[in-house]
Amino acid sequence: MNSSAFRTGILILVGLALIVLYSSVFIVQQTQYALVLRFGAVQSEIREPGLKFKLPLIDNVTYFDKRVLDLDLPVQTLLSADRQNLEVDAFTRYRIIDPLKFYQAVGNITLANQRLASFTNSTMRNILASASRDAIVRTERADLMNRIQADVNRQAGSLGIEMIDVRLTRVDLPAANSQAVYQRMRTEREREAADLRANGQQRAQTIRARAEREATIIRAEANRQAEELRGQGDADRNRILAEAFGQDPDFFAFYRSMQAYENGLKSGDTRLVLSPDSEFFRFFNTTSGRPNGNGQAATPARPAPAAPAPVQPAPAQ
Repeated sequence: MNSSAFRTGILILVGLALIVLYSSVFIVQQTQYALVLRFGAVQSEIREPGLKFKLPLIDNVTYFDKRVLDLDLPVQTLLSADRQNLEVDAFTRYRIIDPLKFYQAVGNITLANQRLASFTNSTMRNILASASRDAIVRTERADLMNRIQADVNRQAGSLGIEMIDVRLTRVDLPAANSQAVYQRMRTEREREAADLRANGQQRAQTIRARAEREATIIRAEANRQAEELRGQGDADRNRILAEAFGQDPDFFAFYRSMQAYENGLKSGDTRLVLSPDSEFFRFFNTTSGRPNGNGQAATPARPAPAAPAPVQPAPAQ
């Protein structure tokens, strides 16, 4: 009886010892900070990973993440320096660098996210209000994000937080203004396109006029040279014909008449109403088949007149 009670007591003591040992040991991971709290007061701050000890049933351990944390901000409407309403969507990345200050300032991640969202929204409103829409959207966007990050990081230092990045993921016009702005942008692009077309047509007209003027000059020069060559050819032809005429006028007259017959008496419907003794047919009026030396047909000799009959004396009465 006594031995059974003794064994039971030993088992109870061993169980209590295991419970006390289990409750006095905790493990800090590589990605964690730990704070040991005793009745709500911080007893120690643990930054290194490993197996750690605390007083059982008295001390509590609170863990904080060492890794980079994300915070997505809700879309908010801001007013730019040129009085344009813009819908801005942003996000931040941060990490806890001082767990004791973080615990004393906010205590948990949820409250820290609320404070960071308030810091970031107010900073974005102040900084973006001094920039124009084009600067926010295109020209100075990176510089503005760096300024926002630096200002938020300065405020978050009191929370034991370091800001890694602040980014504007989307900057857009409100839906009510988008159609009007798009229509204005379209009108501007159409005006630019019309200007480009007008300039192109003007340049085309200038090039076309220059080309036509050069073509007119080239044609005039070519016509002048052609007339000169044609005149030179006519002069050479007339000189050759004159030389040929001087060598044999009768043959030249005959040759030119043959050319006139060939051109004037063509096959088909050629009709001439001329006198048979016209000069045009002088080479057709021939004797013995040859023209005379003057190019005219030889006239046949007229027959001698007949002798008159002898007069007979009248008979006597």
